[in-house]
Amino acid sequence: MPTPTSTLRATTDKRSRSDGRTHLSVATRSLWGVLMLAMDTATGVVSVALHDGSRVLAQEDVARPQAHAEHLAPAIETVLARAGRRPQEVTQVAAGTGPGPFTGLRVGLVTAATFAYAIDAPVGGVCSLDAIAHQVWLEGLAGPRLLVTGDARRKEVYWAPYRLDESGAHAEAEPAVGKAADLPPELLEWPVAGRGPLLYPTAFGGDPQSGQPAPLALPVLDVSAGALAHLAITRLARGAALDSTQPLYLRRPDAQPQAERKPVSQAGAGAAPGPSA
Repeated sequence: MPTPTSTLRATTDKRSRSDGRTHLSVATRSLWGVLMLAMDTATGVVSVALHDGSRVLAQEDVARPQAHAEHLAPAIETVLARAGRRPQEVTQVAAGTGPGPFTGLRVGLVTAATFAYAIDAPVGGVCSLDAIAHQVWLEGLAGPRLLVTGDARRKEVYWAPYRLDESGAHAEAEPAVGKAADLPPELLEWPVAGRGPLLYPTAFGGDPQSGQPAPLALPVLDVSAGALAHLAITRLARGAALDSTQPLYLRRPDAQPQAERKPVSQAGAGAAPGPSA
């Protein structure tokens, strides 16, 4: 089975805001010898990326809220072709574990496990809200506090609070689900990423009648597989394990109760079982 090398390279990376001002100066590490295929289907955007341990080689984002199964496989083929790589060259697979709706989320996780099993590579999970928070951190858009939201349908949002520092975005609580209007008031004073402010602008201080957007809303709306891959590689480079590929549904009766986010090793946990002896 192909395995990434353990060689790490420390580099200084200036995180710059869109207005040109440096927001964060941090030391990041790259994991050499890895070729990670990352995917997320927890939102209305199917996102797939290929990362070589130091940069995104190719990424494909398809906004088709009701057609994850139709677009995921072609997106995988597209990023591999664009990067000039074969499936057998992939050394690690990572998938967003949600929270998200049952059908779309399941498509990504099953595909990730099946792909990893077919090429005998390890597979691990990353909370999709963590990936959004990581993208905000990479782009230097907020700090030191951040609220990440997602569309939970039924007039509700998925949400989680984060602390941002020079080492990254750190979840301060497990993801939760509820009505936007019922969020803790102190969280509504933080910058917010994700779809919440677009779906429920009034709850986040916007005025839909005048067209005034939520004042603290950030432009990061959905999961970027490139950011998810970068986060997964960062965790592996630091010696941490990825999460299991158990989906985070958070709510009945969409699916079974939420499973605990347990770490897995790089030994391929979460992949489809092999043939019995």
